[in-house]
Amino acid sequence: MGIPGSGLAKGLAVTLRTMTRKSHTAQYPDAQPELPPRTRGVIGLFEENCTVCMLCARECPDWCIYIDSHKETVPPAAPGGRERSRNVLDRFAIDFALCMYCGICIEVCPFDALFWSPEFEYAEEDIRDLTHERDKLREWMWTVPAPPALDPRAEEPKEIAAARKAADKLAAEAAAAAAQAAEAAQAEAERGSGGTDASGTTNETASGTENETANGTESGTENGNGAAS
Repeated sequence: MGIPGSGLAKGLAVTLRTMTRKSHTAQYPDAQPELPPRTRGVIGLFEENCTVCMLCARECPDWCIYIDSHKETVPPAAPGGRERSRNVLDRFAIDFALCMYCGICIEVCPFDALFWSPEFEYAEEDIRDLTHERDKLREWMWTVPAPPALDPRAEEPKEIAAARKAADKLAAEAAAAAAQAAEAAQAEAERGSGGTDASGTTNETASGTENETANGTESGTENGNGAAS
């Protein structure tokens, strides 16, 4: 059993220690608070990544996400292909009067369409105005802070390594094709210059033979005529 009045003495000691410290008051809203980078203020929507898979709405424990969409037919990419249908987002709204900021919707989104934003100044006088549509969620998307830098000692992500390997392979194939084309062009040029030289040699040989034959015939004829005379 403790000494009577010990609790009161401890409480007074805490009060006395606090009284000797200088208090610091942030003059909000003139001075904005410095929030941690992972503050759960509001949810931003990057609708270009949304495929209307409905995972966020199904996994939300408060059922505060409302999504509407319709289907559109996409023509085939190549002649003779099949038409495809895709979902087009019509409405994406979150009722922050019901949201408990658990972050499940952000975690289950497979296409990185939802992000936490540190924005917190969205109070309303009417509770019905706390249901924000996709236009407002898109504005909050631009307040999402950049992700922290990766540890330089960490391993390279598998996706980046695979993409770099594929890019290097394509670059090597392109370089090999260019070298092969250059060799073929050089061989064709050498073949063309060799044919010109051969024809020139043939013409020169033929001309020389004809000249020598003509000269010999003329000389023989002149010698014969001299002998006859």
